Amino acid sequence: MTGRWLPVAGGLILLNSYICRKIRVKTRYFIFISYKGTSYHGWQVQPNSVTIQQIIDSALTTILNENISTTGAGRTDAGVHALVFCAHFDSLSSDLAEKKNLVFRLNRFLPNDISVSGISRVLPDAHARFSAVSRTYRYNVSTVKNPFLDDSSWFIHGKIDINILNRACRILMKYSDFTSFSKLHSDAKTNVCTIYSAAWEENDGKLVFTIKADRFLRNMVRAIAGTMIEAGSGKISLKEFEEIIRAKDRCRAGKSAPAKGLFLVDIEYPGEIFYRRESLPVPYFP
Repeated sequence: MTGRWLPVAGGLILLNSYICRKIRVKTRYFIFISYKGTSYHGWQVQPNSVTIQQIIDSALTTILNENISTTGAGRTDAGVHALVFCAHFDSLSSDLAEKKNLVFRLNRFLPNDISVSGISRVLPDAHARFSAVSRTYRYNVSTVKNPFLDDSSWFIHGKIDINILNRACRILMKYSDFTSFSKLHSDAKTNVCTIYSAAWEENDGKLVFTIKADRFLRNMVRAIAGTMIEAGSGKISLKEFEEIIRAKDRCRAGKSAPAKGLFLVDIEYPGEIFYRRESLPVPYFP
């Protein structure tokens, strides 16, 4: 289509001998949320299941009075939690980030186990999934039975050697192909990931595994945590742990740790994709 574009408030007008039409230009935003995943079948919309994406899309569509469809930073599994999760969406409104009461209105609309911490305007080609430069997960293991941790940690009775766990972390970081910890028959084009850090900490009856990487495979963190626990409890040796990685065979690795102990705790983006970096929400770590 040829002609001359004339900028006007709220969009552009295309002028030519055949048509004079106003085209609304949408603005892209990142929305930062937290959620307790216990009652949901993961992030992504799926038939006959209640998901986080479904709830967020419905809230945005209702509050903004326009059809909104979000794209998430990843697909958390059923029962997995997020202290920090990001999704992007496009809106006809160009000033959502400046509307101080929007986050308040969304949180009033959302159920108690989902909250919005901020909305930021980003460049038109910014992508919640593909623009991310790193993600950080945390896995919680409880070594003391605690009813208040039942839906946020994996209770394990018995001795677990944290020194062995951290030696396993050092072995893990020597490698980049994590086929052995990837969900079978996934749609990933490559099983290569760069792990920036991995470590276990012990405190007050809890073991906490924190891992940061440029990307993660489906089920990867839970498979790693489950296999490391086998090493820490003496069921496999560190030599066997390394052989599992080198085998590139999911069947060789241990069982996946339960979803309820896994938290997505951070997603890092390059600052230049945001219009106002100071508007980014600060993650909360309980």
